[in-house]
Amino acid sequence: MATTLIVNGESRTVDADPNMPLLWVLRDELKLTGTKFGCGVAMCGACTVHVDGVAMRSCQTFLGDIEGASVTTIEAADGPEVAALRQAWAELDVPQCGYCQSGQIMQAAELLVITPKPSDEDIDTMMDGNVCRCATYQRIRAGIHRAADILEG
Repeated sequence: MATTLIVNGESRTVDADPNMPLLWVLRDELKLTGTKFGCGVAMCGACTVHVDGVAMRSCQTFLGDIEGASVTTIEAADGPEVAALRQAWAELDVPQCGYCQSGQIMQAAELLVITPKPSDEDIDTMMDGNVCRCATYQRIRAGIHRAADILEG
């Protein structure tokens, strides 16, 4: 069945089962491999993308449920929040292996849109569910604080 989405600003029609998770549409059908598979049950956050501007787990977001939606993956993530996060991530050497980082950045970008100057509690609450097997949580938190400072000017 054909389903049309806006993916990274481009209209894309995918001929796939409406019950296919968005993660597999992105990775297998559209060859956008920046979004990672982690757990498949929306518990780790590695597959986080933005759907109509909201961070969502693509492994449990089904193609048929988002027809016509605008999907942004790490490949096209932009805006001041993402730019600040990328700068902070590089300055502070946030990632270790990097596998989870696309999901971390996508989730953190939404946090900074909602809460431009987040507290530790705000960060911990919003980032809860984004797992880092390397346990760089302190660096992720510091990176988000640094990104907020960058945005503040």
